[in-house]
Amino acid sequence: MHGLQDSDFIMGSPQNKVPIKWSAEFAYAIGLLVTDGSLSKDGRHVSFTSRDKDLVETFQQVLGIKLNIGKTGREKEKEKRYFRVQIGDVNFYRFLEDIGLMPNKTKIINEIQIPDIYFFDFLRGHFDGDGSFYSYFDPRWKASYMYYSVFNSASAKHIQWLQRKIEQMHSIKGHITKTKAHSCLSLKYAKRESDILLKNIYYQEDLPCLQRKRLKILQALSIMPTH
Repeated sequence: MHGLQDSDFIMGSPQNKVPIKWSAEFAYAIGLLVTDGSLSKDGRHVSFTSRDKDLVETFQQVLGIKLNIGKTGREKEKEKRYFRVQIGDVNFYRFLEDIGLMPNKTKIINEIQIPDIYFFDFLRGHFDGDGSFYSYFDPRWKASYMYYSVFNSASAKHIQWLQRKIEQMHSIKGHITKTKAHSCLSLKYAKRESDILLKNIYYQEDLPCLQRKRLKILQALSIMPTH
């Protein structure tokens, strides 16, 4: 299969717009595609859609491409407006299929083949695409500050794989819950495990990421002087 070794490099051409070579940046882009990307049924087109234009621009930057960014949704309803970029590249499309993506993946996606060395770069993309972080003071205990890092998916097999893989890498288990509407599963890591996870996701300063999310996390963690 494609993409499991750093040496697997498929040269770009007019038909192959995306240079395929594993790196921290490339793995981050794969994480974004797993959450907010889609493969068309034509066997050629790959799309990435986000409410955050900066994230779409970062996606293009880490893949080494430059395409027009379109808009979807109603222009007057900013909360429903999305930015979108589409890549026409058969080679890249087939590569994504080889590592575990497919059309209409939302509820059926399973494992993704990511080299271990780049797994947390992939996870940062996954987190930026469809993850969340929240914090609060727990009223049950005086001065008890809690926070959670969360990954979401509508596919049980995918969220279970993510949990197993993270546990394999760093012996933290998290826990899986269903949303109130039961349309999505959430993999959550509380305080201690979240510390380990975030340290690995943001392992250095100059990483491609959704900066406003990282800033939110840093601000939340600064409340606790020991973190």
